[in-house]
Amino acid sequence: MCGRLNVIDDPGVIELCEGLQIQLFPERQIFSRFIRATNQVSIVWQKEGMRRMDNATWWLLLQPTETGFKPSRYTSFNTRYDKLNMKGSAGYHAYRHSRCVIPVKGFGETEYVNGKPVHYHDMVAKDGGMLLGGLCREWLNKDTGELALSFSVITLPPHPKLLNIHTKASPLMLPKEPKLVDTWLDASVTNTAIFEDLLKPRIPVDLIVQQIDKPSTFNPLAEKYVIKSDVS
Repeated sequence: MCGRLNVIDDPGVIELCEGLQIQLFPERQIFSRFIRATNQVSIVWQKEGMRRMDNATWWLLLQPTETGFKPSRYTSFNTRYDKLNMKGSAGYHAYRHSRCVIPVKGFGETEYVNGKPVHYHDMVAKDGGMLLGGLCREWLNKDTGELALSFSVITLPPHPKLLNIHTKASPLMLPKEPKLVDTWLDASVTNTAIFEDLLKPRIPVDLIVQQIDKPSTFNPLAEKYVIKSDVS
């Protein structure tokens, strides 16, 4: 699974967004090397035919409160690929009508054994940034009239190159292809069969990997190394 997001003010990430015609908003955009589930993240989605960047809660299912919204008791910060086509699942409708991308520098993974963390790794794009594929939902609190936006990262089976880092899953890393991103964000595209090939684990960029003691202190435990992309 994808446990942490690294979203820094990196020139390569900015260049990636501008190349995909994503309008940034520096005065509101969220930057942090250590973003966790339930935090706010800047995502890109399409609303009423317009591509936009907005801040969203990293937890797909929200529930209204007297003062706004809070994460649902059902875990939904990531959405498994094998649930996307399951009617009644949290991501079924969003997969067909409100897909998003999350521009990041990288992501972090924690490996658990018997429910206990055994090691932590941080991975960043060697050059530029990367786009994670996700789902988003807009919510209305009928009592307060407040609108809220939420999202989840789509997770795939573990990638063979990442098995020593995380054995459970890997995030959907989208190729940096403008036409593909256009289609992914197009809310009028509801035939998700065209995305089937994307739901196979793939690393589209070279990754720099760093093992750390834990995310809060971020002390390196070994030398950095590079995992090459699957793109020849």
